[in-house]
Amino acid sequence: MNWNGWLYLFLYAGFAQAASADVSLDLLELPEGFRISVYASGVENARQMALGERGTLFVGTRGEGKVYAVTDRDGDQVAERVYLIDEGLNRPSGLEFREGALYVGAVDRILRYDDIEVRLENPPDPVVVTDSLPDERSHGWKYLRFGPDGMLYVPVGAPCNVCDEPGFAEIRRMLPDGTGMEVFARGVRNTVGLAFHPDTGELWFTDNGRDRMGDDVPDCELNHAPTPGLHFGFPYCHQGDVPDPEFGVGKSCSDYTGPALRLGPHVAPLGLAFYTGDMFPSQYRNQLFVAEHGSWNRSQKIGYRIKRVLFNDEGEVQGQEVFIKGWLQGEDSWGRPNDVLVMPDGALLISDDEAGVIYRVSYRP
Repeated sequence: MNWNGWLYLFLYAGFAQAASADVSLDLLELPEGFRISVYASGVENARQMALGERGTLFVGTRGEGKVYAVTDRDGDQVAERVYLIDEGLNRPSGLEFREGALYVGAVDRILRYDDIEVRLENPPDPVVVTDSLPDERSHGWKYLRFGPDGMLYVPVGAPCNVCDEPGFAEIRRMLPDGTGMEVFARGVRNTVGLAFHPDTGELWFTDNGRDRMGDDVPDCELNHAPTPGLHFGFPYCHQGDVPDPEFGVGKSCSDYTGPALRLGPHVAPLGLAFYTGDMFPSQYRNQLFVAEHGSWNRSQKIGYRIKRVLFNDEGEVQGQEVFIKGWLQGEDSWGRPNDVLVMPDGALLISDDEAGVIYRVSYRP
C-alpha cells in the first residue's frame, strides 16, 4: 500500500474511535440472552451490507457516495480496518456479492468490481453492468439481491411522494450481466429491502408508505411476491385498504395485492433478512428481521428499532414484535438502523447510518 493508503487507514482508525464514543449501547433493549456490540466504527452513512466469500463485509452509502470494505482478519468479532473501495458515486446504497465480484447499485446504474477481495488496497475499475436505470434521485437509491433464480433484483422507486409515472414504482430483475431486464412487480412506492425465503425462495420486501396523509395513515408495509406480475397498489391504494385521495378516485383496493403485514405509520422499514443461523434459539429460525429507520415527518416519532416478524411452519405471517429498541429516546434519536445481515457464525449485523457504525448481535444463554 502506498503512503496515502496508510494515511487513510490511520485517519479512519482515529475517526472510528471518536465515532464509537457516541454509541450508547447501554440504552439498547434486547431479549434476555442477547447482547449487542460494535463490530465496526467509522463507516459513515452505512446502508446495505453484503458479505464476500472470504469474509469481507462491504457497506454502501447514500449521502456519502462511498463504498466501504470492512475486515476482521483476526476473527475477534471486532473489525480492525475500513477500506475505501470507491467514492464520488451517485448514492451507491445497494450492494450484493456473487462469484468473487461486488455489485454496487447507484441511482442510475449498477457496477461490478471483479476479484475485489484480493484487491481491497488497490480496487479495480468497475465494470458497468447496466446504465439503463432512471436517473431520478428521489427514492432512486437501490437495494440489490440475487434471487434463487440467479437473477439480480433491484427496485426503481417512485420519483415523488405520490405520482403516477410509467417506468417507476417497480421491482425489476435482470441476468448478472445486466441483460434480460424485466419488471417483476409494480405498484411499489419505495422499497429498500428485499429478501428471499430460505425454504420457498419467494420474495418478501418492505415498502415505505406515502407522506402527508396524517400521523397514522398509511402504514408502511411488508409485502410478499410469490410470483411475478403482481401490482401492490401504489399510487392508487395504500396499506391495502386506503384509496389515495387523488389517484385512487375510481379505483378499488381489491384489485391490488395488499400487504402481508402492516408495520406501522411512517416507521420507514428498510433492510430485512431471514434468520438462517444456528446461534440464536430455534424459534428464531426462518423468522424475519426488519430494520425500521424511523419517521421523519410525524408529530411523535416512531420506529428506530429492529423488529422480528413471526412466521408459522407453513411460512405464513403470524405477527410482529420489537426485537431491539433504544435508538430513539423521547423525540431524540442517536442512531437509525438501516440493514440487517446474518453472518456465517449466526450473529446478526446491523448497519446504522446515523451513528456510522455496524453492530453485532450475538446470543449466549
